[in-house]
Amino acid sequence: MDITQIAKVAHEINAAYCLSQGDNTQPTWEYAPAWQRDSAMAGVAFHLANPDASASASHDSWLEDKKVNGWIYGEVKDAEAKTHPCFVPFEDLPKSQQAKDYLFKQIVHSLSV
Repeated sequence: MDITQIAKVAHEINAAYCLSQGDNTQPTWEYAPAWQRDSAMAGVAFHLANPDASASASHDSWLEDKKVNGWIYGEVKDAEAKTHPCFVPFEDLPKSQQAKDYLFKQIVHSLSV
C-alpha cells in the first residue's frame, strides 16, 4: 500500500473511533477537506520514516504540523478559525484522544509491511 492508501484507512478507522465516542463530525475520506487528508498522509510519512516512534511522538508530529499551518488551541475544532481542542501536549490529552495516536501508529505499521 502507498502513503495515500494507508492514510485513507487510518482516516476511516479514526472516523469510526470518533463515532464510537459520540463525535460524528469526521467526514469520510472522499469528503474530507484537503488539510485533513494532508494531515493523515503526513502522519503516515512520519511513522514510515520513524518506525520506532511512540504514540506521543506521533501526536507531537501532528501538533508541530498544525502549529506550522497556523492552528492554535480552541475548545472547539474549527477549521476556519484553525482551532483544535487536541492542540495540547500528549500527556494532557484525555485517554480517549491518546488512543487515536496508538491506533494510527498501529494501522501504519500493520499496512506498511
